[in-house]
Amino acid sequence: MDHELFLLRHGQTEWSVNGRHTGRTDVPLTAAGESQARSAGLTLNGLRSGDALVLSSPRQRAVRTAELAGLVVNETTEDLAEWDYGDYEGITTAKIRETVPDWTVWTGTMPGGETSDEVSARADKLLARVRAALAETEVILIGHGHFSRVLVARWIGLPATAGVHFGLDPAGVTVLGDERGEPKIENLNIPPS
Repeated sequence: MDHELFLLRHGQTEWSVNGRHTGRTDVPLTAAGESQARSAGLTLNGLRSGDALVLSSPRQRAVRTAELAGLVVNETTEDLAEWDYGDYEGITTAKIRETVPDWTVWTGTMPGGETSDEVSARADKLLARVRAALAETEVILIGHGHFSRVLVARWIGLPATAGVHFGLDPAGVTVLGDERGEPKIENLNIPPS
């Protein structure tokens, strides 16, 4: 692999502030989220070395983050969509735990949503495409919190549920690369400048 992979989580939304699981719902960035996205662009510019293939989730919070960060999106793809929370869409973990004690995204089920195996398969499919592109160019993926954490885990060969161990704040940047052919995390959750 000749180039690095950059993950950019979208900026803050009202639902991310309130801890509501936001998968399919297309909520906009807050004013703070827009500012974070602009700053994330500065962070990315300081890390990048050249041209990049830029892929984004189709949700407006991701596309707008890319735009404000100064990125030109080559393609929007559902492969970068957030984990589908199914019946738990828009609900906080605390509320879910009122009926399902000790539930987490990482260990629980999502009625009507994606399983961790389905999310893992989607991440693996996307990463196969990314690894092929990295031979020619840098790649920037603009997406969401939980799914980006799954991408980090799968990048280094861990199960999708190991994403619980990687924090990604709104508009945080993560850099993935390799060392002598072994996948590694170069930088994790760099805050916007």
